[in-house]
Amino acid sequence: MEVLLAKTAGFCMGVDLALRRLDKLVATAEDRPIFILGPIIHNPQVLKKYAEQGVTMVDAPGEVPSGAVVVIRAHGITRQVEAELRDRDVQIRDATCPRVKKAQLLISSNTQNGKELLLYGEADHPEVAGLVSYAENGFFVFGSEKELAVYPLSRDKSYVFAAQTTQDRMLFDKMSDRMTGDTALDVVVLETICDATKLRQKEASKLAAQVDFMVVVGGYNSGNTRRLAQVVSEHGTPCKHVETMADLSLDGLLQYKKIGITAGASTPIHLIYEVLGVLRNI
Repeated sequence: MEVLLAKTAGFCMGVDLALRRLDKLVATAEDRPIFILGPIIHNPQVLKKYAEQGVTMVDAPGEVPSGAVVVIRAHGITRQVEAELRDRDVQIRDATCPRVKKAQLLISSNTQNGKELLLYGEADHPEVAGLVSYAENGFFVFGSEKELAVYPLSRDKSYVFAAQTTQDRMLFDKMSDRMTGDTALDVVVLETICDATKLRQKEASKLAAQVDFMVVVGGYNSGNTRRLAQVVSEHGTPCKHVETMADLSLDGLLQYKKIGITAGASTPIHLIYEVLGVLRNI
């Protein structure tokens, strides 16, 4: 059996930067309590590690006590929550991914003139909640071509078309080409999908075409990891999404001559190497 590992598997720049900031805080905290507003990244193993180091995760600004340090997660927060934080006596450390922050500012500046935001993303994802909070004139969030197709677009309105930073690039391009091809529709397309996301999806697609089976490692609640599994499955390559090696059954894997491994942008390298090591030892 041959096992191939994607070059881009694991932490992206935004996740790495967020965790480095939190690690520095933990190392220099002394007796100061450290809080994170929501999960710093979508990986339960990482969150467990920080909880064991005394970092407390809360869901709302009101749960952060006066004088504490609070870290804004990599996915970002809404404008309203950030304003509430700044009104409190807390020390804020913003670990929002620079790509997410750029997307927030692009949406804000492009919807100032009455344009409605059309956002391709997961409605219940924290990044999406943050992005739409920057829309100045209403928004519509959709997760598929079908949802967009039934939304009543008006020729008398103007729109801004954008995406959650970890969405499927090929599908976004397909929908944006269709919208801009309608000359009667006034729409501006924003480039908000992260380069790291595009690169990982492209590599996963290429690797899927070379192997008989794929393993995608990462949190089940990680949107970008689920998207990688989706990209692989759309190629017709059998695929298994796991959080850790414990979730991967080895039964039946011997039938495959080539197995590929990739991982989400919030997956620690030791979890990837654990899967890699076991499969290479079969």
